[in-house]
Amino acid sequence: MTTTTEQLSATTLLRFATAGSVDDGKSTLVGRLLHDSKSVLEDQLEHVEAVSQARGQDTPDLALLTDGLRAEREQGITIDVAYRYFATARRRFILADTPGHVQYTRNMVTGASTAELAVVLVDARNGVVEQTRRHAAVAALLRVPHVVLAVNKMDLVGYREPVFAAIAEEFTTYASELGVPEITAIPISALAGDNVVEPSANMDWYGGPTVLEHLETVPVSHDLTSCPARFPVQYVIRPQTAEHPDYRGYAGQIASGVLRVGEAVTVLPSGRTSVIEGIDALGESVDIAWAPQSVTVRLADDIDISRGDLIAPSASAPATTQDIEATVCHVADQPLSVGARVLLKHTTRTVKAIVKEIPSRLTLDDLSQHPSPGQLVANDIGRVVVRTAEPLALDAYADSRRTGSFLLIDPADGTTLAAGMAGESFASQARTTVQADEEGWDF
Repeated sequence: MTTTTEQLSATTLLRFATAGSVDDGKSTLVGRLLHDSKSVLEDQLEHVEAVSQARGQDTPDLALLTDGLRAEREQGITIDVAYRYFATARRRFILADTPGHVQYTRNMVTGASTAELAVVLVDARNGVVEQTRRHAAVAALLRVPHVVLAVNKMDLVGYREPVFAAIAEEFTTYASELGVPEITAIPISALAGDNVVEPSANMDWYGGPTVLEHLETVPVSHDLTSCPARFPVQYVIRPQTAEHPDYRGYAGQIASGVLRVGEAVTVLPSGRTSVIEGIDALGESVDIAWAPQSVTVRLADDIDISRGDLIAPSASAPATTQDIEATVCHVADQPLSVGARVLLKHTTRTVKAIVKEIPSRLTLDDLSQHPSPGQLVANDIGRVVVRTAEPLALDAYADSRRTGSFLLIDPADGTTLAAGMAGESFASQARTTVQADEEGWDF
C-alpha cells in the first residue's frame, strides 16, 4: 500500500484564485471546500465553532477559516489575499482567496497572477455586477486559462434553473468577448454545501460537476520547460578563494525552458555570446537544468554580466527594446499620468522609464475603449506606452507570463503603481501623438 506522501507525489498541483463582488460568499465557499474535503485541522474547526457561538451563530461560520485578519473578522469582509494549501487523493491545491471590494482589486491581480484557474462568484440574487466584470477582465488579461462561474446563494432564489441560466449566459457572453478560453458555470450554495463538494439534492436539473470535482479534473498545463529558456541573473558569485580562485558563476532561477551544458547563449541586453561551460545545482555539477530550478550557470567566456542581465539560448533569444506597449492594471491610490517618471521592474532588472502615452482606458460595462484618458486611477485597466532608459528583453505576455510581465514603481517611495502585461491584449491598440518630454527624461 502506498503512503500518503507517495500518493501526493503522483498528483498534480493546481493554483487557483477566488474572486467576486462584496458578500458573494467567497470565503464561505473556500471554508466549505476545506471543511467538506476534510482539509481542516480539528483545533482550527473548534476555534471557528467557538468564535461563531460567541457571536450567537447556531452553525460554524466557515468564512472564518480564511478571514484571518482581525479587521476581516470584525467587518465580515476579506481585505488581504489569504493563501490556503490543501490536497485530495487526486490533486494538490494552492488557493488564493482574494477580496471583493473595488479598492482591493489590486489584491485580485496578485492572487490571480500565478493562477491556472479563477473561480468567480456571483450572488444569484444580484447577477453579474461591475465588479464581476472587472474580475473577469483581470482574469482575461492575466491569461488565466480556466474560469469557473460559481452562481452562489441558489438557496435564496429557490434553486430555480432559469435564474442560473440567465446569469450563466450573460457572464459567458461577456467573458468570451474578453477572450477567456474556457468557462464552466456551476450553481452552488456555499452556506448549505450544494454542489461544492457533494452534488446537490435540490438542483436535479443540473448534471455537471461539483466545484471540487471540476478542480480535481480540469487539465493543468503549466509546463515551463516547453517555452524558450530564460535565465534572469540574480547574483554574480565570485568566491576568489584558494579552492576556487577563478570561479565566476551567475546565480538565479530559470524562468522558463531548459538550459544545457555546451549550449550557445546570448547575454542581454549587451548581445554578447558565449557557451554554457557548466551548471551547478544544489552544490553539484549537472548537464541540464529546467524551470523553475535555481541554479548557477558558468560560461566559457569572461563577460561583463551583472544582476538584471538575461541569459537565453542564441537560437531563441528575445529582441530587446526601449519602447514597451502593454496593458496595465493600476493598483495605486495615486493616478498614473502621461509623462510620469517611473521605475520599471522586469524579472531581476529595474530601470528608469517614462509613461509616454496612455492610448485608452477600458470601460468594463460594454468593453469599449475610452481614448486618451490622460491618466489611470486606482483599479483602472488601460493601455500604456512606456519608454525605458535602457533596453529590456521582454517576451509577449501571451507567450510567457514570467518574462512578459513587469511592475511600474514610484521612484520616490517604492510604491507599486501598476502591474503590466507586455504585448497584445483585448484592449485597443489605438495610438496617439505625445509631445517630447520637457524635463530631460525623453529617452
